[in-house]
Amino acid sequence: MSGAVVGTAPVMAVNPIQLQKYLSGIDYPAKKQDLIQRAEQQGADDNVLQTLKSLKREDFNSPSDVSEALAGSSSS
Repeated sequence: MSGAVVGTAPVMAVNPIQLQKYLSGIDYPAKKQDLIQRAEQQGADDNVLQTLKSLKREDFNSPSDVSEALAGSSSS
């Protein structure tokens, strides 16, 4: 077996540059829900949306905050 947990969608690594493309035009500071809504409006796929939903932070002051949270979520 591959070690995948049955019943959960595997979250693939999201390219931070691609993620920022989906968040283009958003005003900071922003809440996590704002990021998710913006990404949906920009046509982000389920993997990107799940990644945003899994971020541990709720408030973001800049694109750098998003990138830092993304880096932190991939190591947990």
